[in-house]
Amino acid sequence: MPVPVEGFAHVRLTVTDLARSKEFYDAVFGWDVAFEVPEGADEQTREQLAFLYGGVIYTFGGGLFGLRPVAPESDEFSEDRVGLDHVAFAVASLAELEAAATTLDELGVAHEDIKDLGRMSILEFRDPDGVALELTAPTG
Repeated sequence: MPVPVEGFAHVRLTVTDLARSKEFYDAVFGWDVAFEVPEGADEQTREQLAFLYGGVIYTFGGGLFGLRPVAPESDEFSEDRVGLDHVAFAVASLAELEAAATTLDELGVAHEDIKDLGRMSILEFRDPDGVALELTAPTG
């Protein structure tokens, strides 16, 4: 019998440089922080938030998205290895996808042209560790 999944809960990426990744995700998406060890936190708070590994977890409409800063600085992402291929986020319309491309341009984030795949359009780009990200919008 299949597992009766009701929706998406969270994804967490392993990153090489938390400050760099956090700056990127804050600028591109502007999500609210759900969990992060506060600066100057006491030992009890640090223990309660140990699952963060010193990272951050954001909240947005579809669930939670985390950054876990434990990868060696020399490591780099490849969608051709076992594991993650890419992460895709939905926007409501083609107009919002076009506005996202403008935002990425303003932030200096390289991206592909918007591609029309028939039932949806996509905008592809990468985070500072090279993780493949995608925004999707319904076409028409």
